[in-house]
Amino acid sequence: MSQTQRLLLVAPPAMTHTPAFDRAVALARAMQLPLHIVAFDYLQALAVAGLFAPEQIAQAREGYLHKHRQWLEEQARAMGKHGLEVTCEVIWVQSPYDEILHFVNEMPLALIIKDAEEEPALKRVFFAPLDWQLLRDCPVPVHLVTHALNPRPHKVLAIVDVLRSEEQDLVFNDRIVDAAVKLAEQCDARLELVHVYDWASVYAKDMAIGVLPLGMGIYEKLGETQYEAFAALAERHGVPAERRHFIEGTLLASICNFAIEHRTDVLVMGTVQNRGLNKFLGSTAEQLLHRAPCSVLAIKPDKTL
Repeated sequence: MSQTQRLLLVAPPAMTHTPAFDRAVALARAMQLPLHIVAFDYLQALAVAGLFAPEQIAQAREGYLHKHRQWLEEQARAMGKHGLEVTCEVIWVQSPYDEILHFVNEMPLALIIKDAEEEPALKRVFFAPLDWQLLRDCPVPVHLVTHALNPRPHKVLAIVDVLRSEEQDLVFNDRIVDAAVKLAEQCDARLELVHVYDWASVYAKDMAIGVLPLGMGIYEKLGETQYEAFAALAERHGVPAERRHFIEGTLLASICNFAIEHRTDVLVMGTVQNRGLNKFLGSTAEQLLHRAPCSVLAIKPDKTL
């Protein structure tokens, strides 16, 4: 297997040209990297029928895969006209996430690109959608595309949380901003940097664990401390003052409103693995995936964090 870094586009099972295809071409050109496309097929009806008529169903399955493979090869040839190196394959598998991890282990991936899929809230409680599995557990950065009115992003928004331990502040936030800055430079896009200070949420957490707040001044002081950390982070990465936004408000609403107002194409943020109740309720990145008016690029922390 080639050791050249590449992008991996996870195509939908349906043979349709989706926004993720256009975004993948634009990013492959901007990053000057080869692109590999994979589609995962699995029809439960064929799998069950194969128990009773294995030879006939095997032929039907191969015919379906052949048709899908031909369609994907046509897409790859069209992409290749942009000067890209594009390869593709179709795999019959019931668990796409396990197969994606196989790609992660077998080839050096710079990024995984996939269309974001809307899943009913009840289903998300009992079954982890593939998008959530990728956000939570995949070690490679994941770009989930909601639409691609601008296939090459024009505006990139980096979201950071400076209310962290010193190590996380210096490493994980830097990792998020590094990725956003690099994406903006490669795509010749405008970068905005945002931190949302939700003092009401902090206050509520203090009250829930029985801490008596010493007047509102303590939260004002905490806000000042966060602002200083945010300014230092922006300064380290050369983000100009007019593109730094320290916002007071509720996290999800503030981010979504900002993204709408600034016509953001890609929202870059960090995501970590959740455990316990949070694993069922979903992380901020997972909630944003279903509310943000733009695509999401999830950056993962180093394993040491």
